Amino acid sequence: MKIVDVAKEPISKTPHNVDARKVYDTEHATAVVITLAPGESLKKHITPVDVFFYVLEGTGVVEIGDERAEVGKDHLVESPAKIPHLWANESKAPFKVLVVKVPRPTTGTRLL
Repeated sequence: MKIVDVAKEPISKTPHNVDARKVYDTEHATAVVITLAPGESLKKHITPVDVFFYVLEGTGVVEIGDERAEVGKDHLVESPAKIPHLWANESKAPFKVLVVKVPRPTTGTRLL
């Protein structure tokens, strides 16, 4: 059994410059926990694979393609491969999301 303490995982270096911690990484999928402080956001980007997001804490705004929605704890959001998307924390509290990419990408994310 492998148990990961997210708080003890190192912050990954990403082009978004936010708190992103890889918590799962196999040949089949990868998962990252992203925490956005109030006012922080991810840059609009495209991932080469399907992604789903599960909101762990707080409320935030997600944009996928031309759609925009506010989501909160226990919401799951699907994002198809190659569709521009971003997350933003417009609240006054931390916003934490589990990001799962399936299958594991073989090429990187592309910033727009």
